[in-house]
Amino acid sequence: MHWFAVAVLSALAFGLAGFFMKASQMRGGALSSLLIGLYAAGTAGFWVQALLTRAWQPFDWRIWTAGAIIGLGSAWGNLLFMRALARGPASLVSPLTNANIVIVMAAGIVWFGETPHATGLLGAIWLLAGIALLSLRGGGGTTSGGGASRVQRVAGRSWYPLALAAMGLFVLRNGGLKVTDRIGLDSANVLWAGYLLSLLWFLAASWRSERSKGEERKAFGLQKSAEIEAQSSATRIGCRWGLAAGAFSYGGLQLYAVALARGPAHLVAPIFAANSLVVVVLSLAVYRERLSFAQYAALICLLGGLVLIRI
Repeated sequence: MHWFAVAVLSALAFGLAGFFMKASQMRGGALSSLLIGLYAAGTAGFWVQALLTRAWQPFDWRIWTAGAIIGLGSAWGNLLFMRALARGPASLVSPLTNANIVIVMAAGIVWFGETPHATGLLGAIWLLAGIALLSLRGGGGTTSGGGASRVQRVAGRSWYPLALAAMGLFVLRNGGLKVTDRIGLDSANVLWAGYLLSLLWFLAASWRSERSKGEERKAFGLQKSAEIEAQSSATRIGCRWGLAAGAFSYGGLQLYAVALARGPAHLVAPIFAANSLVVVVLSLAVYRERLSFAQYAALICLLGGLVLIRI
């Protein structure tokens, strides 16, 4: 299969993973169980693939080193991105973190000696413009905290270091797979190690959180049965959607690694980043969300960019 088709499929699969994470949030799923389910399913997927291809190398220190770096970029990148969103507007946070794709594109040209073509670069620029436009909200509405609080959040800029850190960490994930391919490491092995380490970290974090809550309950009294049931329901919802997201996260990242191995990183990376298009389209269809004029323009940019890259 041509690298372009593989890259498009990787964006579709990873976009479905993003939509399932959104679905968990919409249904009140717990974030901790969502992430545990996601990384558990992803770990299993990469492990089975490595076994089937007889490429599993659990005792190769290079696999664990590369997996730790890429896993750090994936797990902590997602965490810092969500914390940045909690402090700042998505219309500014999302484009800044997505700027990691520009770094990956530049690395492909400068470090890996890829030869850029005019139509391909123009298509990549269209994709980047579309990704930035997708994050914009129309209508000038305010958040639940009101217009004044929104302005205060933007002016405070407390989200800015978090967004920059998330951008750098996503470079480790999106660009690291190109590096591991160049040095001859199997992508399924590297991603298995990265997802496993991320899973262990989130399990430990969840255990510490539950232990702390247990101590608080002992100090201040037992929880009400309704509150316990609500927490259990949120955990189940998050776990179910996390497992589904993890399955498609595995598929998306593995296809992305294959596309990077076959095609130029400066074109594959922006195609993969267009996975946000899938989230927008499915949100529009399932949750009846409305697109702003800027987001309609973003869809045109994304589709136009794919056509230009394919020429």
